[in-house]
Amino acid sequence: MKAIVLKQAGGIENLDIREVPVPAIADNEVLVRNRSLSINPVDVQVRKVEDSLKNIVQPKAGEDIILGWDLSGVVEATGKAVTRFKAGDEVFGMANFPGHGKAYAVYTAVPENHLALKPANISHESAAAATLAALTAWQALVTYGKIKKGDKVLIHSAAGGVGHYAVQIAKHFGAYVIGSSSAAKKDAVLGYGADEHIDYHQQAFDELVHDADIVVDAIPEPGHLERSLKTLKEGGCLISLRSFPDEELKRAAADKRVDLQRMLVTSNGEDMESLAALLGAEELKSDVSAAYRFEEMGKAHEQVATGRTRGKVVVNVN
Repeated sequence: MKAIVLKQAGGIENLDIREVPVPAIADNEVLVRNRSLSINPVDVQVRKVEDSLKNIVQPKAGEDIILGWDLSGVVEATGKAVTRFKAGDEVFGMANFPGHGKAYAVYTAVPENHLALKPANISHESAAAATLAALTAWQALVTYGKIKKGDKVLIHSAAGGVGHYAVQIAKHFGAYVIGSSSAAKKDAVLGYGADEHIDYHQQAFDELVHDADIVVDAIPEPGHLERSLKTLKEGGCLISLRSFPDEELKRAAADKRVDLQRMLVTSNGEDMESLAALLGAEELKSDVSAAYRFEEMGKAHEQVATGRTRGKVVVNVN
């Protein structure tokens, strides 16, 4: 089968299309014939940086490094312990994150409990998009933030991959949502359902918001978490997706009784099923702003690396 093997950490020239064996499946795994994949900032990070590659992918010595976690496709075969899926089922999910997902391939072996049935009313592109990014948004708001009706939620990068799902999920729970982005993406953010928009180039969000219950912060700029902390009421929740809080910030959050969390999304089939239900009911939609062919994986990485992508970038497998 075709797979994209990373020769070594570095530039996109290290993404090499090769013929490799179809993976064997364990008793608890299904073999998925991939139709669409989704590319995230973490894909770019592990492709470029050796330490990130080792820490997140954790490849074994001597094995081909095949990046990628987000996929949507058709079940080709099932392990003997699998009970939820059968050959021919259309499924989507995030495979083995953190870990060696091996999604950049025609076939991927995926644990049964990392997948959900793809809703029949959405495409493989839309389903693949709604995996790592949508899971991150769901786990940030539901698992960590314990979101409830009436909460005021501030979502940074609200037009990005995680952000545009977070806006929609927060609205599903009945929250009042403020989304920050560039002015060029204001209409998109409001279109996802946000009640207010903040142009982070022209407006100081920490001077405009002082009573948020939850803040989802995906901005890795120095000092950004400190500014987000200022927007929260006492007892609120600050969820950092990119930056690690230092001790001073932890103390400041504790003084304000703010629950400060640095989260890393994890593969979870139950959460995938929750997302599938929202997608099937059309309460959650993927904004796929760019789609590439399998042979154009490098271009997909370059697009995501700009940091200016609206919604999601997907790659279709031949």
